[in-house]
Amino acid sequence: MLAVLVAAFLATFLIDWAVTLPAVGATPAPTASASASASSAPADTAPASTQPCTVSPTNGCIQGTITDSDREPVEGVDVDVTGPDGFSRTATTADTGRWSVSVTQAGSYTVSVDQSTLPKGQYLTNAADAKRKVTANLNQNVGQIFQLSDQRGVTTTDDATSVTPQRAWQQFASGIRLGLLIALASVGLSLIYGTTGLSSFSHGEQVTLGGLLAYLFANQLGWNIWLTGVVVTLLCAATGYLQDAAIWRPLRRKRISLTQLMIVTIGLSIAAQYAFQYFFGASTVRIQQGNPETIAFAGVTLTVQSYVAMAIALVVLVATGLFLAKTRFGRATRAVSDNPALASASGIDVDRVIRFVWTLAAGLAGLSGVMLGLVLNGVNWQTGLQLLLLMFASVTLGGLGTAYGALVGSMIIGIVVELTNLVLPGDFKYATALVILILILLFRPQGIFGRAERIG
Repeated sequence: MLAVLVAAFLATFLIDWAVTLPAVGATPAPTASASASASSAPADTAPASTQPCTVSPTNGCIQGTITDSDREPVEGVDVDVTGPDGFSRTATTADTGRWSVSVTQAGSYTVSVDQSTLPKGQYLTNAADAKRKVTANLNQNVGQIFQLSDQRGVTTTDDATSVTPQRAWQQFASGIRLGLLIALASVGLSLIYGTTGLSSFSHGEQVTLGGLLAYLFANQLGWNIWLTGVVVTLLCAATGYLQDAAIWRPLRRKRISLTQLMIVTIGLSIAAQYAFQYFFGASTVRIQQGNPETIAFAGVTLTVQSYVAMAIALVVLVATGLFLAKTRFGRATRAVSDNPALASASGIDVDRVIRFVWTLAAGLAGLSGVMLGLVLNGVNWQTGLQLLLLMFASVTLGGLGTAYGALVGSMIIGIVVELTNLVLPGDFKYATALVILILILLFRPQGIFGRAERIG
C-alpha cells in the first residue's frame, strides 16, 4: 500500500508539471463576436475538417475510422457530430480512413455517417447504426469504428443483433484477446493463492496501477511506448516486492489467519481505488492519443495495439510457463504451492519463494494493465475492479493455485464472455463470468486442473 501511495504521489507531481506547458496545436476558444457570427450563419457552412484532433485539459476528441468491405480505409466520407448548445461539426475521413472532431464541452453527442458520401457499392453493415450516441469528456478521446460492406445493411435494430458466422468469428477473436490479457493477471493471482492460500482482492488494483502509470509516462511525459511498458512492469513488480516486505511477511510471522489477511486485501483494494481517483481523477484516460489503426486478418478486424498486445501476452505467458517448469526456482515455487511444510523441510526458503511470487504477480498484473489500456482505448481508477470477477472466475475454473489452470481458465472465460455479447448487449456479458463461477462451485469446485480434496 505504501508503494502504491508513493507511486501515485509521484505520478500526480509529474502530471502537474507536465500539464503546465500549453498544449501544442490547441485551438483557441472562439471570441464572443465570433460566436455571434457563427450563430447567425447557416449551420455547417464551413468546409468539413480533415485535421487530426489532440486532447488537452480544455479539449476532447471524438474520432474514429471507416473501412470498406475489403477492410481498406475509406477516404472522403463525411461524419456529422452534434451535441449540447447547438454544437455541430462535420469531419471528412482522410486517406487513412480516419476522422476526428474537437469538442470543448463534456456531454452526450450524436455521431452520424452521411451515407450519401459513401463510395459507390459500399454500405454500412447495419444501416440503423449510421447514428450513434457517444459520451465525450475533456482531455479524453472517444473512438467509433464504422465498417462498410458491399451489401446493403439491415434497417431494423432487431436484425442488428442477429448472429452471423462473420460476427461470431469476430467475437471469438476478441475473446482470445481478452483471455490472453486476463491470463497475465490471473496467473499471478493463482500463484499467490497457491503459495500462501490467500485470495487477494487487491490484485485488480495492480492492473489499474499499470495502466495509469503507462498513461503518465507515455501520454503526459511523452515516453516511447516500448520503454514505458518495460518501466511500468518493473515498477509494478517493485510494488509487489515492497508489499510483501512491509505487509504480508510481517503478518505471516504473526500467524494471522487467512480470513483476516483477505480482509486486509479488501481494505487495501478500497484504499488504492480512492488513491487512484484522488491523484488521477475519475475520468477515463488514454495511454496513446490518435485513432488506432486497424488490420484485417483471416476475416477478423482488430487494432494494431490488439495484435501487438496478444503477441506480447503470449510470449510472456509461455516464458512464465517455461520458467515454472524448467528452472530450479520455478520447481521450488511449484513445490511450495503443493506443500509449503514439506518444501520447507526439504531446504527450500519458503519466504523467499513467496516474496518472488508477489513480485512476479504484481509485475504481470502491471503489464496486463498496460496492454488493457492500449486495447480498450482507455483506463480509469476502477479498471482492475471491473476485471476482478473475470480473474477469480478464471482461476477457479482452471483450478485454484495452478498457473496452467489459470491460463486455460482465462481463455475459456474470455471467449465465453465475448461470445455472450452476440445475444446480450453491452456490459451484461460480464455477468456470464458470475454464472460460470457459480456452476463451477456447484459441479466441480476443484476446477479443471485442481485436485479434489476431502474436507472433514
